[in-house]
Amino acid sequence: MPFDWITANRAQSTEKSDMNYLLLIYSNEAEFAALDQAAVKKMTDDYMDFTKSIIQAGHFKAGDRLRPVSAASTVRVRNGKTTITDGPFAETREQLGGYYLVEAKNLDEATAIAARIPGAKLGSIEVRPVWPPAA
Repeated sequence: MPFDWITANRAQSTEKSDMNYLLLIYSNEAEFAALDQAAVKKMTDDYMDFTKSIIQAGHFKAGDRLRPVSAASTVRVRNGKTTITDGPFAETREQLGGYYLVEAKNLDEATAIAARIPGAKLGSIEVRPVWPPAA
């Protein structure tokens, strides 16, 4: 019988501990590219300050900025055949530009952290709980 990931994750999610949340940072690449040098420097400085603050508070687990969607590839496997195409799966107004993986007590704390991400001023932050690893 195959391992039941859903049951295993449900069992662990009832434990009383902080959870991990993935904070996905979306923005419009064209709008960001149009910012002047001073605005880009301010945004970069704001990100540095934000990152330092969540490291010092013990929330930071991981985080990175992503290259533009023009550098992306999408992989699909259908009927055993792999297809690789340039770019993202779908064209949207906002593109995934980076992420933070944070530890928080609950969704309220995770969304409060997300609201402090500098990119929330220009785009949006999607907050997704991460399934805990199976035992």
